[in-house]
Amino acid sequence: MYRNLRFIYITTSTKKEARAIGRVLVEENLAACANILEGMESIYKWKGEIEEATECVLIAKTHQSRVKKLTKRVLELHSYDCPCVISLPLSEEEGNDEYLDWIEKVSKESF
Repeated sequence: MYRNLRFIYITTSTKKEARAIGRVLVEENLAACANILEGMESIYKWKGEIEEATECVLIAKTHQSRVKKLTKRVLELHSYDCPCVISLPLSEEEGNDEYLDWIEKVSKESF
């Protein structure tokens, strides 16, 4: 079965910000659910300088048809100038079919 589902990997400055963004994405049917992973350490280059920060990871699960609207909404809500928002395809052949069907159904409900 071809579902065309995505994990959206998002980094945020705090757990509070991740929770706020995740809640909006689910409330607005842009994602079936969102997971928050606290305490990620980041090392990155920004404006020519090496930076280090503690961040949170927010993973939203959605249908491919919602990715552009979801990304736009994250950019509206996010505190960063250039937030990480990356869409990763989910395997259509591996995993719990019942769970994958649920992601598809819930993230497409508003159509």
